[in-house]
Amino acid sequence: MIPDDDPARSLTVANPDDPATTFVSLVGNTYAMLITGEQTDGRYCLIDMRVPDGGGPPPHRHDFEEMFTILEGEIEFTFRGEKHLVKAGSTINIPANAPHNFRNSSGAPARMLCMCTPAGQEEYFTKVGTIVAGWDAPPPQLSADELADQRRRAGELAGTYRSEFL
Repeated sequence: MIPDDDPARSLTVANPDDPATTFVSLVGNTYAMLITGEQTDGRYCLIDMRVPDGGGPPPHRHDFEEMFTILEGEIEFTFRGEKHLVKAGSTINIPANAPHNFRNSSGAPARMLCMCTPAGQEEYFTKVGTIVAGWDAPPPQLSADELADQRRRAGELAGTYRSEFL
């Protein structure tokens, strides 16, 4: 049986140009938090990712599904040790618990949508990264101490957000 409609939940329209959008700079990338777990009752989150040439996270894994749709450019995903070049127009799904990472090694910027289910990754990024004004904001120039503090926070919070670095 399908539950009754919950009128407390409203329609969400995600627009990265909305002034209320939160932008986070992390590992050289800029992420726009389009749809949060707060808006989906924790079911999923949607993040618009701008990844410069050379950008991408270190190898990691987590206990939630992660789906990427490449909108512009191409991204090299390493999944369980195997490299896969994924070009604009393609979508891939990373199963929960699988070791992976991605890197933009194309020589040009790339853009992709990332959906995590259940939600939580958007909170993790916001707590670890640096809030910036928007797409065009330069990444913060972190001192060695600030970078070390960011890495420490990422490691300390990883377990809380069901992730681990490899």
